[in-house]
Amino acid sequence: MRLLVIDPGFGAAGDMMCGALLAAGADRNTVLCAMRSVAPELSVSQVVRCGMPALYVQTHTGPAHRTLDEVLEIVRSADAPAAAVSLAERVFSRIAAAEEFVHGTHHVHFHEVGADDAIADVLGACTALVTLGVDAVHILPLSVGSGTIVCAHGTMPVPAPATAEILRNSDLQVMIGGFAGELCTPTGAALLAEFSASFGTKDHVGKIVSTGCGAGTRDPAEYPNVLRAMVLVTEDRFFAPAVDVLETNVDDVSGELLSDTVSSLMSAGARDACLVPVVMKKGRPGYIIRVIAMPEDSERLARLLARETGSLGIRCTPMIHRFVADRRISSETVIVNGNAFTVDVKTAFMDGVPYSLKAEFDQVRDAANAAGISVRDMKRVIEEEAWKKD
Repeated sequence: MRLLVIDPGFGAAGDMMCGALLAAGADRNTVLCAMRSVAPELSVSQVVRCGMPALYVQTHTGPAHRTLDEVLEIVRSADAPAAAVSLAERVFSRIAAAEEFVHGTHHVHFHEVGADDAIADVLGACTALVTLGVDAVHILPLSVGSGTIVCAHGTMPVPAPATAEILRNSDLQVMIGGFAGELCTPTGAALLAEFSASFGTKDHVGKIVSTGCGAGTRDPAEYPNVLRAMVLVTEDRFFAPAVDVLETNVDDVSGELLSDTVSSLMSAGARDACLVPVVMKKGRPGYIIRVIAMPEDSERLARLLARETGSLGIRCTPMIHRFVADRRISSETVIVNGNAFTVDVKTAFMDGVPYSLKAEFDQVRDAANAAGISVRDMKRVIEEEAWKKD
């Protein structure tokens, strides 16, 4: 099992997260491709902050005011893995919810957070996490700083109201004070909150196999303005942390609602969700809705499942051990009928040897339609090319 430990003891921001995860071993080409699809003038350099070497990611973009829908449209059009896009959407939804709460309106325009640099940072951080192929994320206590900060809405206390609201709706441990100024941006807070919600664990025992630091813009003399990331491998190579299995039976919910329920559960942080057709009492056709959840997410997801289906009870089988393979998501480019098509491919490893390889179906389908061949043939071409490399 691979575990990512993030140490935001000196703060967190989107550019710091990108730099730290890149330095820790994320797929550089895939991450930079995703970021440059939003911020073409991106640059990455090696810097030193208080004696600590770190990667500094600069997007070189200007300000912009956008709505959530406008931001999500840019995210969905980016050249990033589907899993990273979905994760980035959830990050920006967290920011939007915080802004709506703080400003008391549903018509929020992002200021700093809606600019191309923030969008690129979120996409880059989410893509980096996906390509690291970790099974869980452990986040150490976060320093937010102290004093005041000047932003688009004027002078605000640290942490800024939106940042404080994001952190309030997370399970992150926060340290206030200690350093002057804003150490944690809304983007940094939302990334940490979503990483914890989707992949969080309290387990952080294992062997360190890679480390990296991401630098912030400022370079104060009294502390290193960096975010540190470490990838650990646990002693038990075959079993990941235990999960809970949630189930409920339904026979009075339409197919459309069931499909939407599965999507909602996945967006809310379920590790997996499926529908199992069954025959219920009096011969009625129905479904078992089965959800795989981290133990800390079980109650929240059970409540969501009950609300979405109207179920009067959710069964929970706690702490089921599971085999989890090491995995990697990479991009594979093939030439078909004279045109180039790039598709994300997930490869699973056991003892360092690949044993399963699958192309992202939605991307395969789109490529097949554009190339004028069957989805089956496009899938075969892409996966055969990927097998050659592995």
